[in-house]
Amino acid sequence: MKNLIHFIMRYSAWFVFAFYAIISLLLLVTGNNYQRSVYLTSANYVTGSVYKAASQVTGYFHLKTINEDLQANNALLQNEVLNLKEQLAQYKVLASDSLLPINYPDRFGYVSAAVINNNTSHRKNFFTIDKGALDGIKSGMGVVDHNGVAGIVNVTGPHMSRVISLLNENQHFSVKLKDTEFIGSMSWKGGDPTIGYVEEIPRHARYNIGDTIVTSGYSTTFPEGIPVGKVLARVKSGDDSFFTLKIKLATDFRSLSTIRVVKDIYKTEIDSLAVFDEMNMQ
Repeated sequence: MKNLIHFIMRYSAWFVFAFYAIISLLLLVTGNNYQRSVYLTSANYVTGSVYKAASQVTGYFHLKTINEDLQANNALLQNEVLNLKEQLAQYKVLASDSLLPINYPDRFGYVSAAVINNNTSHRKNFFTIDKGALDGIKSGMGVVDHNGVAGIVNVTGPHMSRVISLLNENQHFSVKLKDTEFIGSMSWKGGDPTIGYVEEIPRHARYNIGDTIVTSGYSTTFPEGIPVGKVLARVKSGDDSFFTLKIKLATDFRSLSTIRVVKDIYKTEIDSLAVFDEMNMQ
């Protein structure tokens, strides 16, 4: 208490000066229209700047929530697009036989998830997502991000799953040149995480630099038409009947953060039929 009294007495002149200065400013502003206008304008500017800065800070912290909402909405829209395409194809087949409406269940669905661990520097890369068996995730399901193909679910736990990245030398994907029937096998050769290769493209296939490579739809892992990459160049192949295309991958694996897992309600049925066919062929 003595220190406080000593401090006040020591700087009493400054306190008196500050008091009179504040009183003078109040009298000046309240008693003169011009000064009051200048004060209000300056105060509004300062207040607006403070609110703007505060809004930017709080907005930054809400970006994750906003991004998750956008991804969820995007997943719903992609569900609708995929299922409408599937239904359209079925109706085209039946159009010549019947004009009666037939209700088909939605075949495809998406489950949004966050990437919590990711590698791009190995020859066999994996990443982990924060959704698992309790969310309906199963081994063999395809994984995409907002740009294109990302990988295939490998192992599932109750709450998390491990995904074989497209950047894995052991992983191959059935792909095709967009808007054509030319099918090939896409793989990653290691090294550059932005470059892939599409092999076994028929020699008579026509393409242009910049053409899009998409999933073929010849499996239950990915629906047809999901982007994989764009053609950069043609490289030499060991088989004269086919050629290989070098492509720029659609997905940026170095910034992979939010993905979607593709669910196909017919996957188990189709896969079991494929196993049955293989057993009969042996």
